[in-house]
Parts: sequence; C-alpha cells; structure tokens
Amino acid sequence: MTKEKIVLAYSGGLDTSITIPWLKENYDSEIIAVCVDVGQVEDWEEVEKKALLSGASKFYCPHAADEFAKEYIFPAVSAHAKYQGTYLLGTALARPLIAKKLVEIAHLENAVAICHGCTGKGNDQVRFEMGIAAFDSEIKVIAPWRQWDIKSREDAIDYAIQKGIPITSTKEKIYSEDENLMHISHEGGDIESPANFVNYESVLKITNALENTPDEAEFVSITFEKGLAVAVNGLKMEPSEVLSTLNHLSGKHGIGVLDWIEDRAIGMKSRGIYETPGGALLMEAHARLESLTLTKETIKLKQMISTEYAELVYNGQWYSQANLAIKAFMDKTQECVNGEVQLKLYKGNMLPYSVTSPNQLFDEDVSGFGEDDLFSHHDARGYINVMTLPTKIQQRKGMI
Repeated sequence: MTKEKIVLAYSGGLDTSITIPWLKENYDSEIIAVCVDVGQVEDWEEVEKKALLSGASKFYCPHAADEFAKEYIFPAVSAHAKYQGTYLLGTALARPLIAKKLVEIAHLENAVAICHGCTGKGNDQVRFEMGIAAFDSEIKVIAPWRQWDIKSREDAIDYAIQKGIPITSTKEKIYSEDENLMHISHEGGDIESPANFVNYESVLKITNALENTPDEAEFVSITFEKGLAVAVNGLKMEPSEVLSTLNHLSGKHGIGVLDWIEDRAIGMKSRGIYETPGGALLMEAHARLESLTLTKETIKLKQMISTEYAELVYNGQWYSQANLAIKAFMDKTQECVNGEVQLKLYKGNMLPYSVTSPNQLFDEDVSGFGEDDLFSHHDARGYINVMTLPTKIQQRKGMI
C-alpha cells in the first residue's frame, strides 16, 4: 500500500530537522522535504543530503531568488514598507513565496498535507498558513510545535541527539537565524531579553560591526527604471544580483543593522537583531529618487498607505485583496521613478551625494530666487491672503 505524502517546509535548521523523524513516527507517511532558495547562502547538496539522512524520501529545492527579488522585495522597496516604521520585513516577504512553492510541489506530489516548523508563539505560522490558503484552502496543514511535547529549543536539541540528527545549534549558542536575499534575522538565547548587551561581532554574519568597518568612505550608484533597481555602479544586473551586490557593499560599511523590540502578530513583544544591508541601501536610494520625481500629494499618499501595506505584509496578508489593491497603486506611482542615485557609505551611514532623473520635477528656473515665466513673486500675495483668511477671522472673533 502506497503511503500518503506530506510536504515539509525544510530549512536544514534545528526545528525542521527534528520534524522529519517526528512526522514519520506520528503519521507513517512519506516526507517530501522542500527547501526554497530565496537567496540564502547554502551548500544545496549538503542540505539535500541532510534531509535524506534525517528520513525524507525526496528533496526539492526551487531556486527562486530572482522571483523573490523582483516580485516581493522590489515592490516592498517601492512602497517604502517598514513595519512600525522600522523593520524592513525581510522574513515576512519570503514566507508568501515559500508558501506558494510548497503548494505547487504538494500538488505535483499529490500530497495530503503541508507541514511547517514554526513555533506557536511566532509570526511565521500565520504567514505560512495564510499563504498556503491563498493557493489551496482545503489542504491539511500540520504544525508540530502546536502538537508535540517539545517545549523549548533545549528540548529540541535533546530530541535531535536522541534521533541521531546532525545539528549545528548548541545549548550554549541557541540562536534562531533566518537568512534570505533580503536579510538575516537573529533571535533567541541572550538576544531575547532587552536588558542584555549583545556583542554584535559574535552575532552578525553579513554586516561588519561598526568597529570593523573601513576608515575610507565608498561611493555607490544605483540606476532605477520605473522604480526598479536595474544597475549598480553602471553595471546592468538581474534583481537578485542587485541585492547580493548591495548586501556586500553595504555590509562592509556596517549599514542596515537593527536591534529592535517588535510587536508580533499574535500580540507579544519580542527582540530580534536584523541585518538588512542591501535592502536598507536600496530603500534609501529609492526614497531619494522619489523625492525628485513624485509630487507632494503622491508622496503623502504613499506614506499613509505604506503604513497599512507594511502591516498587511507583516501579518501574512500578501495575497489579500487589500494588499493587491495597494500594489496596483504603488505600481502606478513608479511610472516616472527613473534615474540614478549616488550615495556615500561610511561607518553605518548612507549619505546623499547626487540624484538625477529625466523625470525630475525640480526646475532650477522655477525654484531659484530669480524671476521666471511660470511664477512671479507677486503671486504669493494672493495665496497667503487666502491661506490666512480663517486665522484672521478667528483672531477677530477672539478665538485665538
């Protein structure tokens, strides 16, 4: 009799590694491990080998870094999406794409369920399951952390040792890390308590601590077409190349490190350390170009809508009607966001150097102090009279 199949969102980390033997014990099913390449640096042959040694019967690795950059990261950059005005959503952006790939492979393999290794306290369980539901609302979802007797990462390590599963996590260094093209997040261990000092040099992976950054500044130019970064320092690049190049340049100068206390989707506060060097630089450059090419009213609308957009993405609603509507608005705003931005990188700072655009709304004749054919200094008198009228009336009535 053929066994049923379960597709597992596999990373090769502690949680998903121990999930394979647990699933086999509790479901007597064939486990299909799926590790989606969203730009993380991995030896994919070793990841596959580990999955199979842990008990998976098959391994898939969809390489989706360019899709991730073009269809998920770049729209978030164009929207200037920052959750609570701070976090650049690196993990949240990857989850809907991974969910999409999981469903595709589940359908290909005729699997009866999809399993993820998210804890019951985190955001990713919501993001994965909302993403899965967007493509298959009927398929069963298995979440071991909401079922098994393992209560902590220390318990998980003990279980891995018991089952002979090779892991890199130790009880002394028990950080949970998530890496993709956009960022690397670090949580757990001594990071958890906001009262603890964390030595960044021992935690950061792609970003230099400020003490280790070069003493010489470096200049970088980014070229945009319709809001999308297409070249770095004059070299045309694919979307994933843009991010990986900027990660290297920015990481060298200590840019994009966030040590932050956030409000999770399920209501609790948590502390995390995020490295988003390339994403931070890209968003800064994009905002600089928009300041030159968008009207005041458009910028204001974007700022208002961006807050809601970031909330939707953080809470896993990438495929929601509201989010798709916002994306359509954002796409419209990008039609004239063309040009080149140069920034100076130094000791964690991104300093403006120059910005040029064929669609710039800055007009030197109009904005200068001299006369021009569009605006006369005398025109300001009527404008001020109209704008101050309510204030004058209030003053006459003794209301101010």
